[in-house]
Amino acid sequence: MTSYDSLYQTWLAHTTGALHDELLAIAGDDAAIADRFYQTLAFGTAGLRGVMGAGTNRMNCYTVGLAARGLADTLENRTVAIGYDCRHHSEEYARHTASVLAAAGVEVWIYRELMPTPMLSYAVRQLRCGAGVMITASHNSAEYNGFKCYGPDGCQMTDESADAVLQAMQRLDLFAVPAEDFDAALLAGKIHFIDDALIESYYQAVMTQSVQPELVPQSGLKVLYTPLCGTGNKPVREILRRLGVPTVAVVRSQELPDGSFATCPSPNPETPSAWNEALAQAPELNPDIILATDPDADRMGVTVPDGQGGYVTLTGNEIGCLMLDYLLRSRRIKGTLPARAVAVKSIVSTPMAKAIADAYGCEMRDVLTGFKYIGETILHLEQAGEAERFVFGFEESSGFLAGTHARDKDAVVAAMLLCELAADARTRGLTLLEEREAIYARFGFYVAQVDSQVFPGQAGAAEMQAFMEQLRQNPPAELAGMAVTERLDYRERTHTFADGRVEPLTLPRSNVLCFRMGDKVQLIARPSGTEPKLKLYYSAAADTRKAAHDMVAALREEMSRRLK
Repeated sequence: MTSYDSLYQTWLAHTTGALHDELLAIAGDDAAIADRFYQTLAFGTAGLRGVMGAGTNRMNCYTVGLAARGLADTLENRTVAIGYDCRHHSEEYARHTASVLAAAGVEVWIYRELMPTPMLSYAVRQLRCGAGVMITASHNSAEYNGFKCYGPDGCQMTDESADAVLQAMQRLDLFAVPAEDFDAALLAGKIHFIDDALIESYYQAVMTQSVQPELVPQSGLKVLYTPLCGTGNKPVREILRRLGVPTVAVVRSQELPDGSFATCPSPNPETPSAWNEALAQAPELNPDIILATDPDADRMGVTVPDGQGGYVTLTGNEIGCLMLDYLLRSRRIKGTLPARAVAVKSIVSTPMAKAIADAYGCEMRDVLTGFKYIGETILHLEQAGEAERFVFGFEESSGFLAGTHARDKDAVVAAMLLCELAADARTRGLTLLEEREAIYARFGFYVAQVDSQVFPGQAGAAEMQAFMEQLRQNPPAELAGMAVTERLDYRERTHTFADGRVEPLTLPRSNVLCFRMGDKVQLIARPSGTEPKLKLYYSAAADTRKAAHDMVAALREEMSRRLK
């Protein structure tokens, strides 16, 4: 018998159907029981995210209902918008969330069918809701799902709001959360389906971000697109149709929603295997670009021909820099670039973006990892009556946003702008890969890479925390033979220099450490907020690609030794 046996027995007594069968199947398996009950699935600023199944450490109708009621108990503006993606149980969890909210006296607006995350962010603001809920696990594998919360500004929930929801949840019995019948609440006007007019207004808002739409129809651009079995299929294709992209083909095996992700077990554009089906179909079209969006269509990736019969996948940093340069250059030509333009990136994204922004007189602001901080920057500009200053925001993990219609990364607007950028390059006789090389030639060779070390389970979480504390308490004086000249500790909010000077950091507290070796090389370490991973971000700049690669390779080798 484990220390979790009483919880296990309680769940056995209260569950039915598949959850009950799952619990019966692990009877006597102490490890399996402990894994499901050793903790309650954590509610943070990303809401809930976890493996689906039975137990307190799983996503299921009970943990979802608990989060929904906790959210309801904290709302002043008692209106909530709900969206959901293609994952198993997503629609079920979304409707259960609506039913719990309705029972708590909250007015609910829910999409009729699966929609991308940015369309939920858009709906929250357009419907003037007090909050939003998106049922998604973004780019995680098929066994995961999540309950992502948004504030009234369309950004992911703040720490303060998340803490309030967590405290409200802790006062509840998850087996005694009231829920109305969904259909009855719909008839009673407590739940409403979101009208198609709002979807149309979202499309119109996205199209306003096009800078040179006249280039696209005559460009001859050929695009192969894969929604990776997710929500992007309809909206991305609709936007590319409106943009006038001459040829758009879709990867047949990944066109329709499939929560099993049978042809892409890791449905993340950053994962090489996610491109296999697209690359297999590519010879039929010989596309200029291949686009991919993740299951909830907030991330976008791009693969391009290498000119030698193969293909190269651009990194999120490279895409972000290409798009930033295109927007600043084309808007300056068009006369629509604001005098005090602002772009925003996360601290772990490439420093190259600042060099590009500086060249156009654009202010580059750095924020913590998490697109809510980019959305928060837009909000502050909006509150100052200066929302038009925002030009572009991006994270290295393939998240991009132009425009203020959404306050989360938006693969729909990103796909549109990427096609416009590719059409612009094509009219100047360049491929997208040649455009990338031209950017490097102008600004120098910046190499940025990220490694993820998985730390599964309870023991893994403790090991990851111990590694971070070791780096914090005994910081290295040098890394890969390079002297550490600056150390930034975002949890302690201190910026320490080699000569002993300490200056305060103004960004919010976060468990992130940054080590700089001069002004060209840096390493950042941070635990993932949504997965049991330690993420290590490396960047280096040099006059040649090889020199920059060599510095990053040396850093990666050093950290690999430290993690053993």
